[in-house]
Amino acid sequence: MANKQDYARFRPHEIAQSFPESAETMLLDTYLTDEAAASARVFRVYRETPPHYHAGSDEYLYVLSGRGTFWMGEAANGGEFAPGELLFFKRGTVHALPAIFEGPVVFLSFDTPRRDPKDIIFVNPEDGTPESFIGGKDK
Repeated sequence: MANKQDYARFRPHEIAQSFPESAETMLLDTYLTDEAAASARVFRVYRETPPHYHAGSDEYLYVLSGRGTFWMGEAANGGEFAPGELLFFKRGTVHALPAIFEGPVVFLSFDTPRRDPKDIIFVNPEDGTPESFIGGKDK
């Protein structure tokens, strides 16, 4: 017989609707799963995010809502994103979300392996800290 932690069912769009209209951090997230091998989150972006990278995990971002621009690797690789698109980049890849055209911008994120919330390195350290980057919806 399976253990309750062996499976789950989530409604990402409903979770997305539960985020507040504003936040002090650039993002708010809610973990759906939080395993060493991978984590799944829903997060809302409240303002443009400057160039940064994550040292410990690859990231898959599925756009649930919103429109804007996103680049990976370098700004010249930028382009618009919209609901239904999947963005992928490996650990260490610099990326940014320089413009929000239509909100709310909400992503379903899969991080492999699990991304430590403090694993955020800004290209320009003056752009932020782990604490100014992301907060938990329920914190």
